[in-house]
Amino acid sequence: MGKATGFMDIDRENPRTRSVASRITDWNELYHEFPIEKLQDQASRCMDCGIPFCHSGCTLNNIIPHWNDMVYKGRWEEAVEILHRTNNFPEFTGRICPALCEASCVVGLNSEPVSIREVEKRIAEEGWSRGFVKPQPAVKKTGKLIAVVGSGPAGMAAAQQLTRAGHDVTLFEKNPRAGGLLRFGIPDFKLDKKVLDRRLEQMVAEGLTIKTGVNIGVDIPVAKLQEDFDAIVLTGGSEKPRDLPIPGRDFIGVHFAMDFLAQQNQRVFGADIQAADEIFAKGKNVVVIGGGDTGSDCVGTSIRHGAKRVTQIELLPKPPKERSIETPWPLWPQQLRTSTSHQEGCERMWNILSKSFGGENGKVTVLNCVRLRWSEQETGRPQMEEIAGSEFSIKADLVLLAMGFLHPEKNGLLDELGVELDPRGNVQVNQLNMTSIEGVFAAGDMATGQSLVLKAIADGRQAAKNVDKWLQGADAVLI
Repeated sequence: MGKATGFMDIDRENPRTRSVASRITDWNELYHEFPIEKLQDQASRCMDCGIPFCHSGCTLNNIIPHWNDMVYKGRWEEAVEILHRTNNFPEFTGRICPALCEASCVVGLNSEPVSIREVEKRIAEEGWSRGFVKPQPAVKKTGKLIAVVGSGPAGMAAAQQLTRAGHDVTLFEKNPRAGGLLRFGIPDFKLDKKVLDRRLEQMVAEGLTIKTGVNIGVDIPVAKLQEDFDAIVLTGGSEKPRDLPIPGRDFIGVHFAMDFLAQQNQRVFGADIQAADEIFAKGKNVVVIGGGDTGSDCVGTSIRHGAKRVTQIELLPKPPKERSIETPWPLWPQQLRTSTSHQEGCERMWNILSKSFGGENGKVTVLNCVRLRWSEQETGRPQMEEIAGSEFSIKADLVLLAMGFLHPEKNGLLDELGVELDPRGNVQVNQLNMTSIEGVFAAGDMATGQSLVLKAIADGRQAAKNVDKWLQGADAVLI
């Protein structure tokens, strides 16, 4: 694939980020456009490796060597078609996926891996700009009615696939706009919402009906949905955040990360935020608890607000700078990752346990912590131990809890349906994505637990295939 000696002749290169001084003043995306000739050079680094391990890294099973070859040869329409065979939304994954495929790239064994994610993003954008991405309405309608509840990446993928299969699909979203996590959880500097709206417009043109501001189980009884539709697909995500029940948790100024991020995204598209509800970091000492991507997004958002100081703390030890020997190629490597938000100005701390919040007049002013020591038990599980005398405090006017999610919200929809849950509190599904109730399916984080956008898309596509087969039998068109 590509140029026979490309991986030897050409070094890995990615587009330049905008300067920190520039980008922290707005909510625009981070990167300068990559010259198309340079992108084709990067695609040419994809070698004819015999066994493309990038496929095993990619949950969507993207046909990566094929579309890299098409990009190198300038055959953009074919590249767009091949990419969309497995991925409904490459413009999303090309921006926010952690690139599991790159960690499994064969070139990465002794060099820097192919810039797969950047190539993917550019194929998608060239597809839109050159007019190759068009609505694909069904040739034949089935007469079957399907409700998809939740418009995040899993719901969008399921809805688009089922609409294209000829079913009449209604996508329900409890928020004022569709998109779920993509709309409300990911900052605009990582995913401009025009990119999301562009794809939703295509889906409506294909025949999808989108109803926003409708909370199933609250605004509409679940029984009504079961009466009106032939099948239901639950894709409501994993929305119950992990809390931190330590003394002082009720102080004003301690918030869940997603409340903070969602409010800012609403602010960007012009929503009116009441002063009493506002969560804003300007001039404040911000502490982010949790070292993952959501925590990183809180860091970047706080800096753009004009925070006085931002500190991010993590319970676990600091990962190694290079790939850990415990996660050899082609596994996803355990190693230190520094995001663009971290580069904008943030103190990061590891091995930190939060003990209590302190405050004055009902407002948080400090986070009290202790340092940890980790050791391995005979069972192989790590054990944490507080280091005596290592207690310290961090000034904190705003604390953001970014410690992940536990399971979907049960009040309303799930309680009313009465679906069985797995031991972790997620919706229990069988191998066909069906819940304990006939005709009710589930996909994405609601069924799998908190995961990545690409995995949600893959699960939504798989659920759509199973729904189509359940409804149509031998006449199913999704394969």
